[in-house]
Amino acid sequence: MDKKNALRAGAVTAGSALMMLLMTSPALAVIRDDGDDPGTGISVGETLGLYVALPLVVFLVISGLVIAGDKSRKQPKQG
Repeated sequence: MDKKNALRAGAVTAGSALMMLLMTSPALAVIRDDGDDPGTGISVGETLGLYVALPLVVFLVISGLVIAGDKSRKQPKQG
């Protein structure tokens, strides 16, 4: 890629990023919508359990099943 094309690509990327930043509006979380009925928040322990512990447990279970399935096929040959 020559220097002119690289400069053009950089300008387009920078322009696109700038337009996206200018067009985004702030989150209007302070203003409630009609019919909005938020529930109670969850504690730190529940948050860690839901977003840290649960994915780790699921990963370990799936990994264990894959390893167990792989080991069952690799029986040593008798003979």
